[in-house]
Amino acid sequence: MAKSCKGLAMELVKCLNESDCVKVENRPCRECAKEMSPKISSECVGLRETYFNCKRGQVDMRARIRGNKGY
Repeated sequence: MAKSCKGLAMELVKCLNESDCVKVENRPCRECAKEMSPKISSECVGLRETYFNCKRGQVDMRARIRGNKGY
């Protein structure tokens, strides 16, 4: 994993582990991250979108030359 997105990934996992989807329903983080459940806080949804944009920026050649945007 690239260093620029690693911090976002760790924050996303931490946020999902504290959500009701993982705590109450005992579902894995990966499964909870994929769905648009009301049991996931808006903070986690925002982190998920930011992480997605970070990973997309690594694949986009124009962004690779310029570097990832500071989110």
